[in-house]
Amino acid sequence: MNSYSIAVVPGDGIGPEVMDGALKVLAAAEKTFGISLEYHHYAAGAQHYLTTGELWNRDLEQQLRTHDAVLFGAMGDPLVQPGILERGFILAMRQAFEQAVNLRPVKLYPGVATPIAGLTPERCDLVIVRENTEGAYVGQGSTIHANTPNTVAVQESVNTRAGIERVVEYSFKLAVSRRRKLTLCHKKNILIEAGKLWQEVVDAVSARYPEVQVDYVHVDAMCFHLPIAPEKFDVVVTDNLFGDIITDLGAVIQGGLGVAASGNLNLDGSAPSMFEAIHGSAPDIAGKGWANPVGAILSAAMMLAHLGEKTAAQAIEAAAVNVLKDLPELAGPGMGMTTNEVAAAISSQIRADFTKVEGLSVMESLADSR
Repeated sequence: MNSYSIAVVPGDGIGPEVMDGALKVLAAAEKTFGISLEYHHYAAGAQHYLTTGELWNRDLEQQLRTHDAVLFGAMGDPLVQPGILERGFILAMRQAFEQAVNLRPVKLYPGVATPIAGLTPERCDLVIVRENTEGAYVGQGSTIHANTPNTVAVQESVNTRAGIERVVEYSFKLAVSRRRKLTLCHKKNILIEAGKLWQEVVDAVSARYPEVQVDYVHVDAMCFHLPIAPEKFDVVVTDNLFGDIITDLGAVIQGGLGVAASGNLNLDGSAPSMFEAIHGSAPDIAGKGWANPVGAILSAAMMLAHLGEKTAAQAIEAAAVNVLKDLPELAGPGMGMTTNEVAAAISSQIRADFTKVEGLSVMESLADSR
């Protein structure tokens, strides 16, 4: 029996609710596939910050380092000024643990409704690889002449060859396991210096992967092509800010934020990777049972795949799809089930003899790219 130590950070709002659903599904996978997951819960988020003043700190970092992976709920609350929790905890974790890649699948599952007319699952099956520790999210900047008509705000974006190269290298490896196509998404006609460095690195790394077709698209053009022709893309690699934006667009295309999963990957095993649904804390619906837990559940499946438990991860994905296709709506009271009921339904469908979801499997790619 393979055993893993998992840090659980439920966070705020609907975070604890969707986390409970993910843990319920993981428990079913443990029984079915002979896996042992040992959980360690950590208090963090808005209420913890308001009570203690604590965000990310050295003690917490050392504790989390002892685990094989981190499972994260959601973070944010109107009582805390925007940016404090995001920069003081989430971005701090990504940088401290060198979680260089934010991996977000954009996959339309069979039977899941999409707002894009005529879009079918076979046309929407791609992965976006977002650089996760640099760019505009390094948190560096300054303001002078504050609160005057002459206020000047400067926000820095930092791009290093080393940071770009590790993300690009991972993207090519991922492309080899898929349809062997890689697209660089940037804005190199305006962000000339950063765009030039990204293109130089892609060109250099591509020489080691001659079997992978490489192309380029401006980020504004990506926002046009992604909704109407997602089949153009297989693996998309992009910088931190652009990746944050286009993956939310991708989530809408695949049915909404409630079904979108992600992994924040440490590529060299020096620290744990972190897995989270990409939705926010949604405090307005917290406690109502209206949150769709599938994004959190698929993130937990990605965690298992990253740990090498590919079969269990694929079984969770298959069970989730079986339940998703029968939901009248993908969020809110129109789901026809509560958050807990959706998780219970998925748990009941986890089987060793599951039928794989059609199309390319990001679970398989994750496991194979370890």
